[in-house]
Order: sequence, then C-alpha cells, then structure tokens
Amino acid sequence: MPRERAGHPDGAARPANVKPHRLPRLRRVLLTPDAARPDDADRRATLLLEDGTRFEGTGFGASVRKVGEVVFTTGMVGYPESLTDPSFRGQILTFTYPLLGNYGVPPAGARDKAGLPVLESEGIQVRGVIVRGTTRPNHWASARSLEEWLADEGVPGIRGVDTRRLTEHLRSRGVLRGVIDVARPGADPPSNAELLRSIAQAPEYGKENYMAEVAPKRPVLLGRKDRPIVAVLDCGVKASILRALLARNVSVLRLPYDHEVPSQWEGRPVRGLLVGNGPGDPVELSVTVEELGRPSTRALPTLGICLGNQLLALSRGATTFKLKYGHRGQNKTISFPDGRALIVSENHGYAVEPASLRGTGLAAWATNPDDGTVEGLRDARGRTIALQGHPEGHPGPQEAGFVFDRFVEKVRRAG
Repeated sequence: MPRERAGHPDGAARPANVKPHRLPRLRRVLLTPDAARPDDADRRATLLLEDGTRFEGTGFGASVRKVGEVVFTTGMVGYPESLTDPSFRGQILTFTYPLLGNYGVPPAGARDKAGLPVLESEGIQVRGVIVRGTTRPNHWASARSLEEWLADEGVPGIRGVDTRRLTEHLRSRGVLRGVIDVARPGADPPSNAELLRSIAQAPEYGKENYMAEVAPKRPVLLGRKDRPIVAVLDCGVKASILRALLARNVSVLRLPYDHEVPSQWEGRPVRGLLVGNGPGDPVELSVTVEELGRPSTRALPTLGICLGNQLLALSRGATTFKLKYGHRGQNKTISFPDGRALIVSENHGYAVEPASLRGTGLAAWATNPDDGTVEGLRDARGRTIALQGHPEGHPGPQEAGFVFDRFVEKVRRAG
C-alpha cells in the first residue's frame, strides 16, 4: 500500500511534472505606528480601568484625556461604521481584531443621494479607541488614515495594548469605566491616583444625557412625497436604518426622541413607527417610553431595533437589566421559535428581562442561544415587532433584513 505523502491527506501521489507549491515569503506586518503622524512614536498613552488595571501603549489620534465605559467588539471589519454608531456614545471601544486601518476612512462630510452621511452618523461617537495595532490604508475610497481621522475629531487612541488580555478581563469583571490618557511628546506618565480621580469626577455611564448629543433637534422629512410616511423616534438612529426604510419606498419622518408622534404631517397620514438604536440606559428615556405607551402611538404598525426593542418592552410594563459585558459585533446568533437561526450585527449593553413580559401583551420572538437573553419581541396581532440586533447589518450580515420587509408591508396595508 503506497505511503501517504506529506501535504496530501488523501494519499494521492503528485504527478512528476508538477512542482510543489511554495508560499511566497510574507512581509512582516508591524503592529507599530507605520501609518501614524511623525510624532506618534514619541507619544505615550495609558489606559486605566476603575479597578486599577493599567495598560501602557503608544498614543495616536488626539492628545487628550477621556473617561468612558470600556467595552469590546468582536467585529473583524467595519471600524468606520462602529466608530460612528451613536450607540457607542460615552464608551471607549476596544477592537478585538488585531490590526485596523487597512481601508482607511471615507472623505469628511461624504453623503449619499438622500443627504445622509455615508457612515452611521455625522462623526465619531466613541470617547476613545483601543487597538493592538494599525496599518497603512490601501483602498480606492480612502481619503485619510484612521489616525488622522481620530486626530481631526479630537478622539484619543491607544495602540500596542494586549487586547486579548483586556477582553478577558472585561468578560470576567464585566464592563468597567476607564480613562485613556494620550500625552504630548516627552510628557511624563500620569499616576494611577491622578487617573482614578478623573474617573471619579466623571458622571456614570447610565446617568449621562446622550440624547442632547445624538438626537435631532427638530423633525425632518426624508423621501418622496408620494410615498407612505413612517415616523422614526430618533434616539441616535444609525443612518443605515434610515437608508433601509428609504430603499423600501417609504418616506421617513425623523423625530427627536422626545417628540410626540403625529397622526399627520404636512397633510399626509403617518402610517407606521420605527424606534431605533441609541446609547445609554433605556430607563432614562422616560419621555420616549411614555410616548410609546400612548394609545394612538400604540395603534401604529411598529418596528423596534436594538434600544427600540427595550423601549417598547418598557412602554408595555416590562423591565430591562444591564448585561455583564454586552453583545457587540457582527457575528451574534439569534434563534426563532420555528427553528431558524440567524447571524446579526449587534451593539447593546442592556436587555429585556424575560420574566417581566408576562401580562404585557408582548412575547419573546427571538432569543440568544448563548445566554438566553431576549433578542426580539412581537405582539399577538403582529403589529408590533422588534429585534435586538441590527437587521440592516452595515457592515455585517443582512439575513435579518426581512423584518424591514415585513414592517413596510404592514405599513402599506394600514394605508
């Protein structure tokens, strides 16, 4: 019996005229500031968590000190979308993927044909960025590097951190507040006591008023006038959610989070309601919860996404709780009662308490198979549906996009 040859698990002999394939010598990719500004190599940076755990690295972006809740995302792509997602407002974001920056950043102020920013909002929403390493951008649509973008928007970044160790620490302890300090070249490192004072003097994550920073100040109508209107209670909604609605041929009435949902707008009836994503603790948005409980608002076909899932639950009498370290990434599994399982993009630190749904008229529509948390809600008539993940998935999977189709179908039937 012929002996198996190395590299051929099927035991087949290699033809005599075929030379063995040799991998080319790979150029070593340095996890150092090869795309940074000239003074980056001299900038010391420190990350200190509220429990005293300290990480040292090299600074990039802005030379400032920022306090925030330290969280992590498991996404392998999409750092521009993550950094501009308003759901990350008030947080310092750790990227578990070890090398960022390869496709750069789109031009400042870039917009789509509807006038919406091509990313998820007008600018960077996170308080700070933690990475293992960065690399030089190489992409046709790139206008600047990740380092330049952070510097332009006043956001500090720390590079060279053992993000695996940091992520394991956050999974063990739960999310913690922390501070990033990026010094100017030659500055001495701050003491732990000094950095802990900065954390103590900053407001707690759940108590900050993010709506003043992420929600629109006045109503705005998007889309053609001959299409049904869907109102969006905007608590920091991503631009891609608005694009998903416009792509399904409805007009979008973008309302501030504390605005009453009107029955008509400019003489046209409002046919449906979407409550999207956003930052912070949902129980702090009592004015939005109250509006969602009004009979005329409840009568509309309604879709909740992420924070909207939690707010709809609260408006019916359910409760929410803070997750130990949240669900953030583009590879989160959700399961439906009919046996289907989907992969969705998620970014949330709070969830609906399953037992509190009794008597609310809402039932769990989807669950997380890893920890049993509620991933979706619906009522008996199906006029209200909600998903904890982001079905538009930019970047990420879009297999849950059917919820937009189902919602818009109900909107058209309501007209």
